[in-house]
Amino acid sequence: MILERDASVSLKDVLDIVEPQRIESDRFSGRGLDLNWGYVFGGHFVAQALAAAQQTVPEELGAHSLHGYFLKSGDERTPVTYEVERIRDGKSFATRRVDAIQDGGTVFTLTASFQREEAGPEHQDLMPKTAGPDGLLSQAQIARKYMDRIPDAAQEEMSLERVIDIRPLDHVDMLEPDARAPLRCVWYRTLGRMPDRSALHRAMLAYVSDLNLLSTVLRPHALTWVTPGIQSTSLDHAIWFHRPFRIDEWVLFVMDSPSASGARGFTRGRFFTRDGSLVASVAQEGLVRVRT
Repeated sequence: MILERDASVSLKDVLDIVEPQRIESDRFSGRGLDLNWGYVFGGHFVAQALAAAQQTVPEELGAHSLHGYFLKSGDERTPVTYEVERIRDGKSFATRRVDAIQDGGTVFTLTASFQREEAGPEHQDLMPKTAGPDGLLSQAQIARKYMDRIPDAAQEEMSLERVIDIRPLDHVDMLEPDARAPLRCVWYRTLGRMPDRSALHRAMLAYVSDLNLLSTVLRPHALTWVTPGIQSTSLDHAIWFHRPFRIDEWVLFVMDSPSASGARGFTRGRFFTRDGSLVASVAQEGLVRVRT
């Protein structure tokens, strides 16, 4: 089933497709979510590949890290097959490799590690002191201001507004940006209560973790993703899950970009719960070209 563009995309729609259906023991079929973007959203691949791998390990083992590579742009209207390879099954850890396949070719590949819960030493970074999400404009509300000038771009920003409440602490003018430090803080939560399954919350965090990272790279150069000639796309993606969390409760995504060179930008992100618990870390490198 492919969702039509004129259908209202809801949290239920996304939850229905986040976990692919088992075809065989280690093969799964992923359904598409047609957001009219012209390509498969990278977080879609990450979430589905992680969820497929999770279904091949015992339930008491939870994902603690994943590393993925985006090899080709995916077609949002074409089904995806996920093939899972069982790399290792130990007493405390298990490792899986997942290939996402469309039209006979691999478009995304992921390696994930799972661990049985156990106690150990603990410390963490402190969450930056920032404003809370209350009273902030959502990303969709901000995008509506551009509907008369760049309707397609605004529509893309609004496409997930019934799924995820995204509230940036600050935003730049999409058409006339000013140069800023490569830093961003954005609040996220799903719009609706989710089932009490930690694996599903990790998959949804993986889904949203691909949003807004590369825009952090563009900030010092007074660029946005609608700047004429700009080309940006994710190349790889890594997540480390540190502590339990719920993605249907507010989490703050703190992002920075320590380096950009060679038409690539590197970004880091940390997810904090509202009470300051560091629950996940993210790293990504993306292609950033400016064509003259």
